[in-house]
Amino acid sequence: RALAKINLGLDILGKREDGYHEVRMIMQTIQMYDVLEMKKKKIPGISLAVNYPFIPSDERNLVYKAAKLLMDEFQVEEGVSIHLDKFIPVAAAWQVGTIIADAAAALVGINRLFRLGLTERDLMERAVNIGADVPYCVMRGTALAEGIGEKLTRIARMPQCYVLVGKPGINVST
Repeated sequence: RALAKINLGLDILGKREDGYHEVRMIMQTIQMYDVLEMKKKKIPGISLAVNYPFIPSDERNLVYKAAKLLMDEFQVEEGVSIHLDKFIPVAAAWQVGTIIADAAAALVGINRLFRLGLTERDLMERAVNIGADVPYCVMRGTALAEGIGEKLTRIARMPQCYVLVGKPGINVST
């Protein structure tokens, strides 16, 4: 499961010289998720299928990039077949519009499937190469994120409550 995240608070502190924004935010995973199914295959390489035709299933997809990152680093000779079922709305100003939560789930899945032995911290260090929010999506829970979103501190859990998430009938490219 690739859990969706919401920002409970977001302060943009300024723009950096590299084009990123310096932020301070509280992030929280919620029980809305996409599903990745991963299976080893004898033929080397990565095959990715997605349940929406407008989502790329090649190197442009962050799930593919995440799998490739670990498989290249650890010289995995087998292949992997990945099927991604998207349930979280895309083009809704959510991090999953770029499939960030799915990329984190791919890192965790490849680590488990090929028994690479990486810790959560190891995965988070590699995840930042895919995107600033990917380390958080590996960690999950409630966290303070700083920097461009990659500096994470676990904080007290959010109280049990309901969250209403709405998506208007328009799409927003983020």
